[in-house]
Parts: sequence; structure tokens; C-alpha cells
Amino acid sequence: MPRFLGYTLGWCLLLLPSCGYRVAGRGDSIPKEVGTIAVLPFFNAASRYKLDQHLTRALTHEFLTRTRFRVIPEEGEADATLRGGVTNIFVTPVIFDPRSGRATSIQVIAQLQVTLAERRTGRVLYQNQNYEARERYEVAIDARAYFEESEIAMERLSQAVARSVVSAILEKF
Repeated sequence: MPRFLGYTLGWCLLLLPSCGYRVAGRGDSIPKEVGTIAVLPFFNAASRYKLDQHLTRALTHEFLTRTRFRVIPEEGEADATLRGGVTNIFVTPVIFDPRSGRATSIQVIAQLQVTLAERRTGRVLYQNQNYEARERYEVAIDARAYFEESEIAMERLSQAVARSVVSAILEKF
């Protein structure tokens, strides 16, 4: 009986890799010929100052730290080009102090466009024209304890976008 069980287990282990299941996150979908990416400055069609700069910096950092690609500033020398921008931004108070009526929590929703294309052929490797990112931050009620957190929230939003976009590019989502 133990010998039969051993053979059966052995066959099952041999057949397991052919069942069609794959581990997610194993490879990148960018062609091997792409070794350099130019991350161009994002445009900003919204009213939020510096969000485009935060996004460009965060995406550059994310590509440098998580991928095999070299990031270069010159589009003409890159194998692929990442372009994008902020198309809209909504800032909405979501929680109010019942005594003062002032907002104590703000929700920021940023709408973005992102495209990665091969420079030589123009072939689009990744595109999301309706990317939406959200971040919430708190506002102090007491003026003496007030700390402007909106700028820090924009940095957090940018870092989250960068992680998500680079993952989507690598995994072809």
C-alpha cells in the first residue's frame, strides 16, 4: 500500500505543472528589446499644483527600483516612452465636524492618462486613458494644531499610482 501511494503521489506531482495554472507576477510583458524607458514629464490639465511633478518622480523611482529597465530623460535615445498626465481632479469633503461645520476629512480623486509605447514602432505596450486614483487626508479643526496634509496626500497618491501602473505594465493588465 505505501508503495502504491508513493507512485500515485509521484505521478500527481509530475502532472501538476501541466494543469494550466500559473503563478501570477512571474514575468514582464515588455519585449526583451526594450531596455530603456524615457519617463516624460506628465501634463497637468487639472487645478492641482505639482501633482504632475509628483507623479513623474514617483513613476521614475518605481521603474528604477522594481524593473530591469534603465530610465533616461531623453525620448530620442529610449526604446520606449511613458507619457501621461492628470486630466481632472476632484477634492471633496467627506467628514465634517458637527460643532464647527468645517471639513475634517477630504477625499481627492485624480483622473489620469498613461501610455507606454515603443519609440521606434509606435506600438502601444500599455495604455489606460481612464485611470482613477483616490487618497484621503485629514484636516485639523483647531487652527493652532493645523498641519497642511494635502501635499503629503498628493505624494502618497503619486506613489500608489506609480506602484499600480508599473505592476500593470509588467503584468499586462
